[in-house]
Amino acid sequence: MISIAFFNNKGGVGKTTLTYHLAHMFQRLGHRVLAVDLDPQANLTSAFLDEDDLAILWAETESPAWGAGQSTTFGPLARRITRETGTVAASVRPIMEGLGDVRFYAPTRIVDGLWLVPGDLELSAFEDKLSEAWPRCVVGAPDAQRTTTAFYRIIDDAARQIDADIVLIDVGPNLGAINRAALLAADTVLMPLAADLFSLRGLRNLGPALRDWRTTWQKLVLPKVPANIPAPSGKMQPLGYVIMQPTMRLDRPVKAYQRWLERIPYVFADSVLNEPAGERSYEIATLRNYQSLMPLAHDARKPMFDLKAADGALGSTQTYVLKCRAEFQQLAEKVLERLGGLGAAEF
Repeated sequence: MISIAFFNNKGGVGKTTLTYHLAHMFQRLGHRVLAVDLDPQANLTSAFLDEDDLAILWAETESPAWGAGQSTTFGPLARRITRETGTVAASVRPIMEGLGDVRFYAPTRIVDGLWLVPGDLELSAFEDKLSEAWPRCVVGAPDAQRTTTAFYRIIDDAARQIDADIVLIDVGPNLGAINRAALLAADTVLMPLAADLFSLRGLRNLGPALRDWRTTWQKLVLPKVPANIPAPSGKMQPLGYVIMQPTMRLDRPVKAYQRWLERIPYVFADSVLNEPAGERSYEIATLRNYQSLMPLAHDARKPMFDLKAADGALGSTQTYVLKCRAEFQQLAEKVLERLGGLGAAEF
């Protein structure tokens, strides 16, 4: 099993859309996939689950069936959402309340071969606890180590339950304590970028942060973690980046896009890898903008590349769907190739 965190210090670049579609595409390619929503905004969870399912999951329903510990009858996934299904926030609640360690839940099955560890807006309350734990990890405090490793242990347990091949972790666009703990739990990091000034600034911020977190964890914290607390290696190895192409506007000509695109490899090498830019290509792919397909996919509750005529993908739109499918399949295969290059033999 290998894990990939999807991370960018800048929001609005299509990170969650990329995570959602790659999760489905990896499943199409025959892999057992676990998607994990560690963004307190829970956008990945709302992409997978409809409002009725979320109401059950977040206990925002007065259904008697919920109180009885049984599933309700509404929502396409309702039969799988019971008291034994929980969010990341529910898993760490005993730590937040000072009542114990993480509680493990079964991940939610979306389709055969694809599962979700759901997110929750309540996860934002864990930020302060993680911030307070970080300096205490360095001096070897076991309770702080359990707090900081909570995400890793939740992911590891869920992945073992379903025998996952690939874990995809969606995190928010910031350098806070939640993201530090989430990224420490990841073997690799894939960065969705837009070709603009803001993405370049984001790279300059996140590169040094990743290196600092990795060094602190591996040299100062990990040697002090006892064997009875499962802990991540903290590799966070950069896989590369995916350019999410914007919609071209009349006030933003193509040459402006090209200007930033040409600078990204140098900034990525310098800030993220801390090495001079050489012959190695860090770009995995450039994805065109499929904004016209998004509303249809949202209404149909399926990936853009699965849209049918019955979903409103008619005429030339269906050709666009086929292009979308081909691009995401090619991207998934390139990511698997990169993972294989890191020594993940199963890929």
